[in-house]
Amino acid sequence: MHLAYPAVLAALLFATGLYGVLARRNAILVLMSVELMLNAVNLNLVAFDVWLRDTLHAGQALTLFTIAIAAAEIGIGLAIVLMVYRNRGTSDVDRLRDTAERHEPGHPDDPTATTARPEVAA
Repeated sequence: MHLAYPAVLAALLFATGLYGVLARRNAILVLMSVELMLNAVNLNLVAFDVWLRDTLHAGQALTLFTIAIAAAEIGIGLAIVLMVYRNRGTSDVDRLRDTAERHEPGHPDDPTATTARPEVAA
């Protein structure tokens, strides 16, 4: 098997995923693009493992580890995106740049707000 075929396919997959991360605004599509990039890396790991005829199959073992990490990443990432969507009403990445909640001066939740306490007459 020629190494060039899976390497070119992995490069195309990685480039497609990189384009998706840089160009997309929806957070779910960005997560899908990250998964596409991880799958391109997995393809390279397996292809080089087969090409080098490694007796320990380190590339395939590392691929299984990467798949487990990717599954955890997409689970946590999707949970975060769903919670942000519930709170903000959008999953647009450009609109989510300011994640801190803004409070008006004098608002009870404002840590810099001072509240005047009535003086107790003696």
